[in-house]
Amino acid sequence: MTAATTVNLGPVDQIPLAEGRAFAVDGRQIAVFRLRDGTVRALDAVCPHRGGPLADGQLDAEVVLCPLHMNAYRLADGCSTTGQPPVAAYQVTVDDHGDLRVQIG
Repeated sequence: MTAATTVNLGPVDQIPLAEGRAFAVDGRQIAVFRLRDGTVRALDAVCPHRGGPLADGQLDAEVVLCPLHMNAYRLADGCSTTGQPPVAAYQVTVDDHGDLRVQIG
């Protein structure tokens, strides 16, 4: 079992409220979403259905919709609400300096 690693992704302000951005982290793509209330969530950035870019999907407080075929994934745990395989969810926080920190591994 490998130890978890925390990676600094830079300032939270690089993600506008109610949008997502994809980051390359340790050989994978992770989508980080900044919700309207300032909460941040992180999921795998690639939809397992057809490789859609989840960071570009529409989101609300609970789910993100893949922009290709409208498959929905819960932001809290990556589970699909539309019958697709789940995507990985990652712990992401904003530190005291306003930087995003995502935990992987």
